[in-house]
Amino acid sequence: MRKLDSVRVTFTDMASLQSIDPLVTKLREILRDDCLMVEDAISIDYFHDESLGTTPVPPRCLVYVTSTLECAQVIATANDLKVPVTARGSGSGLSGGALPIQGGIVISFEKMNQILEIDTQNHTATLEAGVTLEQLELSLAEVGFVYPVYPGEMSATIGGNVATNAGGMRAVKYGVTRHNVLGVEFVTATGDVISSGGKFVKSSSGYDLTQLVIGSEGTLALVTKVIVAITPIPQASVTLLIPFDKLSSISVAIPEILRSNCTPSILEYVDAVGLKVMASREGLDLGLPKAIQDEARAYLICMLEEADPEGLEKQQLIISNQMIENGALDVYELSKSQALRLLRVREAAFWVTKELGATDIVDIVVPRAQIPNFMDQIDLIAQEYGTIISAVGHAGDGNIHLSIFENDHAIKGSIMSKLYRIGLDLGGAISAEHGIGTAKRPYFLDLEDPTKLELMRRIKYAFDPNGILNPGKVL
Repeated sequence: MRKLDSVRVTFTDMASLQSIDPLVTKLREILRDDCLMVEDAISIDYFHDESLGTTPVPPRCLVYVTSTLECAQVIATANDLKVPVTARGSGSGLSGGALPIQGGIVISFEKMNQILEIDTQNHTATLEAGVTLEQLELSLAEVGFVYPVYPGEMSATIGGNVATNAGGMRAVKYGVTRHNVLGVEFVTATGDVISSGGKFVKSSSGYDLTQLVIGSEGTLALVTKVIVAITPIPQASVTLLIPFDKLSSISVAIPEILRSNCTPSILEYVDAVGLKVMASREGLDLGLPKAIQDEARAYLICMLEEADPEGLEKQQLIISNQMIENGALDVYELSKSQALRLLRVREAAFWVTKELGATDIVDIVVPRAQIPNFMDQIDLIAQEYGTIISAVGHAGDGNIHLSIFENDHAIKGSIMSKLYRIGLDLGGAISAEHGIGTAKRPYFLDLEDPTKLELMRRIKYAFDPNGILNPGKVL
């Protein structure tokens, strides 16, 4: 019997291989030789993204598409053969959204990296999905413009940003990706190419497919082109570092800033430990007296930007006075060099915590006024489990990033469940900008409204009836 079992396994494996062969054959008809990698030829870099705690998965095929037509042909072929497809930008995601499916195809947009147009009259840029944020920033700077979404990783692609609805530090003033994307071109699971939106900000013409596709993590369609809004580069800026000894004071201070008509472009929360680690890593002296460092429990980082230097001075004075009135220990204006270095290391906070041994990252969002309550409950959870939970985040929009240092998988799971439940109970959401992917999927399915999940499944089926687009992600 053992020999017969062994023979049966061999036949099954051979049949499986034969069923896959048509895929490779058809892909070779569509793509150049250097745009198709199969099995052992695929670099391990494509087995994973930057999420913590997920397991790398080798795909069957890696495809580099060079046009929307190629993308559509590849997806139509995959749909005919019912082979799963995962889109990939630069692989900088933090939730496992770009993890391949065993036996599936990874479609890389690295070669679709052309800036098709910068339109300074309509304040738009039209981009292929593989354009990186760094590439876009450099090109826009030449004409005095900027794309104001800075999720913290400039190697990220615009397609990846659209897939996760990326946010970042400047969301408090400029919004997140969905507020800055005016139109998309995307390919459905059947290989149809659809354009939605355009170089306009108003439309009341049927269902908004642009907004539906944004944040869908490649589960509804694959985005191939994007039209984004751009804005002139501000001419003057100042960055303030504001220490507080009470979290309750911060909860009062944040709404005061946002009510003052001095909308900051950055308003970040950093706990005292986090700031100390970041400054030490950068070798940065922020000029804070030792007494302030000893007393401060947390800080706000506030950047103001204006076209008019005089207007900027007025805003700085208003904010400084408000902060002192609302419990700040003091207000410190950072030099241009200090501000640049502090914000650079703040943007790299994930890499810092990863190097220090963080085992998971949480990007819960709550209403701004609930941040102190949220932080108090986080402290209680950390004490209950004897775990370190470090906090840094976008105070202006209620998005606090938590780094969890817990090696016991079961304990970490309990901590994560409690954190997400607290966030939801406070009127928030599980993910503000990283997406659900595979990393948060168990918590999302367990804690989200079942009726809402069922509606999402019906939407998914309408777009992707064979379920080939990034299966096992989000839903």
